[in-house]
Amino acid sequence: MAPLNINSTIKLNSGYEMPLLGFGVYQTPAKVAEECVTEALKAGYRHIDSAAYYRNEGQCATAILSASSYKSLSLPRDKVFFTSKIPPPGMGYVSTKKQVAKTLEDTKLGYIDLMLIHAPYGGSKARKETWKALVEAVEEGKIRSIGISNYGVHHLDELEKHIKELEEERGGKGKGGIISVGQWEIHPWMNRDDIVEWCRKRNIAVQAYSPVVRGEKFGKEPVLMKLAEKYGVSEAQVLIRWSLQKGYVPLPKSVTPERIRMNAQVYGFELTKEEVDELTTKDYFSVAWDPTVEPLEK
Repeated sequence: MAPLNINSTIKLNSGYEMPLLGFGVYQTPAKVAEECVTEALKAGYRHIDSAAYYRNEGQCATAILSASSYKSLSLPRDKVFFTSKIPPPGMGYVSTKKQVAKTLEDTKLGYIDLMLIHAPYGGSKARKETWKALVEAVEEGKIRSIGISNYGVHHLDELEKHIKELEEERGGKGKGGIISVGQWEIHPWMNRDDIVEWCRKRNIAVQAYSPVVRGEKFGKEPVLMKLAEKYGVSEAQVLIRWSLQKGYVPLPKSVTPERIRMNAQVYGFELTKEEVDELTTKDYFSVAWDPTVEPLEK
């Protein structure tokens, strides 16, 4: 494996490349989102993770489109990977079509690099219809890659069944769409081994939101504190490095310029395999929501 750097990418099942380090904007107010994303781009991030539910897609996109004019950046749009998500209230075929159109209109990016289903709510019929609408959007060139977020293994198994059904209904192999990415809360206290194993068997990239556990473990975990001291880095940097070395795509977020920069400075040290294992726990400690446990009917 080649040494990781801020330009490292992963090739998706769709054939496109996705940067391994992302910048999250959950709960980033719209009025500061443009500034935060600009700081992130200046710090070297080339992957922005937004969502319709966050209500800051347009501001994030403005920063991306403006980056081409900054002398220090000169970043064309195709050098920045942008993710959005279909919100739970927008599940269903017609609603998804409308949301894709709205995201394209609000962002003016020309296409969306990755569109995820934000959560598996709405029932089986809505999930299938939503996926079908995303497949069609890929075929129309509006979206490049598609995937899911917060799905449990039972939801994933159902999606695989829906893909086979859509292939039969729409005319053959490949017509049911390709799962490229899955996104979950993942960190040393929330491993989701069953979900990760399901994805790895199918070459689906695993994104990790809340990779620094919203700071709730800082100063409390001896192993984490020990590693931060050993490498002369912050506890957040250790957690982001852990995520990268586990093969995930971490999505740290911050509205503080210094932290935005520090969270990208995780390539000057490397944890040993033993240290990665030592930091990993069997705990179930969630700092967000967990739709993975919801029944298929919900």
